[in-house]
Amino acid sequence: MAGAERLVSAVDELLDSPGGEMLSQFRTHLRSRVKMLALVFAIGFVATFPLTRTFIAWLIEPQRLPSDVEIIVITPVEFILLQVRLAAHVGLMCMVVVFLSEGSWKASKHFAVRQRLAELDFKTPRPNMTMLMTFVSALTLMVAGIYYSWNWLTPMLLEYLTTDAQSAGLSTEWRLTSYIGFIANLALASAVGFQAPLVTLAVLRLGLVRRATVRSYRRHIWFSAFILGAFLSPPDPLSLFLVAMPVVILFEIAIVIDAITRKEVLPSE
Repeated sequence: MAGAERLVSAVDELLDSPGGEMLSQFRTHLRSRVKMLALVFAIGFVATFPLTRTFIAWLIEPQRLPSDVEIIVITPVEFILLQVRLAAHVGLMCMVVVFLSEGSWKASKHFAVRQRLAELDFKTPRPNMTMLMTFVSALTLMVAGIYYSWNWLTPMLLEYLTTDAQSAGLSTEWRLTSYIGFIANLALASAVGFQAPLVTLAVLRLGLVRRATVRSYRRHIWFSAFILGAFLSPPDPLSLFLVAMPVVILFEIAIVIDAITRKEVLPSE
């Protein structure tokens, strides 16, 4: 009984604190924006749904597939459900972007949030050339990753997997949702993996980790890259290698760039 009372008292104390007050106001703000966010989702969904048919047809054009490969559906509603999923993802992305943008703007003007940030001695980053270059670099690397996935990784893996199946005497008929998911996973893995140099340079330039420390844990980082590739790529060695190797190469390039452009200050003994 005493334990329950202490728990209730701790919860009340937390809710009365500045952090608890911000959490309560965030919940109130979220409730007040439910209808608006639902409308944004609906607009994104409705605007995208008619375009999904053209997008899917473009993905399964014969020239994009290996020879003797057919894309099939195994249920009457598979195609329409895939359209719904694609449109829902776009609607959800629009909703998240609007919510985060509006929330960030309101938080920057909110007295309790600004007071809490002042207590933590946190300075809100202001737009400058460094932030602009970081954003442009992230976007460029993402586009480069998707380009690599679409023009090199995906065709090579599709040809390899098709040849492997046909050499075993199997017919190569691929389910539509599996084929689209295969392409999407490879694109996502490449887009995320190609951010490796940006993350590495940010960690080093902010002084979170010393360059010598990063080099000493090089093998662990390589291993982590292959683990990431295993999660985001098909379960075969070639896919794992083709997804992970660009990450490792870009990571090494980032270390070289940092060594050339910045002299690291060693801690005084």
